[in-house]
Amino acid sequence: MMQRYKIFFLFILSLNYCLVSCSRNTVQNAEHRGNSNTEQMTQKIETGSKAPDFSLPDQQGRRVNLADFMGKTNLVVYFYPKDESYGCTKEACSFRDNYEVFKQAGAEVIGISSDDIASHQAFAANHKLPFILLSDKGKTVAEKYGVGKSLGIVPGRVTFVIDKQGIIRLVFSSQLSFDKHVEEALQMLKTL
Repeated sequence: MMQRYKIFFLFILSLNYCLVSCSRNTVQNAEHRGNSNTEQMTQKIETGSKAPDFSLPDQQGRRVNLADFMGKTNLVVYFYPKDESYGCTKEACSFRDNYEVFKQAGAEVIGISSDDIASHQAFAANHKLPFILLSDKGKTVAEKYGVGKSLGIVPGRVTFVIDKQGIIRLVFSSQLSFDKHVEEALQMLKTL
């Protein structure tokens, strides 16, 4: 029993460290917010660069490609660690609660994690998520987008706004500011 408390205590310390660390390592649009810092990214993805292509299965098992949206709609693509975890549920519900606002702003929302299709199906059903969830089992798309791990253990939480031409307009990374992902994406969409 004592071992569990030690693990829990270390986890809380790690999250506190991450809160400070992630807030310093937030990657934002240089024109929109200021300087960018990509220390927690596995490769450098900058605003103004072309979004890496992807083709992944959604929660229904259908293939979804980045190219399907090009020329038609802006995208908000957010990477998150795990279905049904506290932070990921809070973040997903925030996107859900603002989904109509995103649609009115001319954007589609796509969530991506390494969870499988069945997990995404259950997650979407449990929380009535109206947007697309993609399964990146091998984390290849996360790697293409430079989404690394916080503290080397927790998969990253990063949101990208991609315009209709496939250009990345915002990169926002914060492990613990769950609602801030929605705020930052909506602010950027207002400028497009």
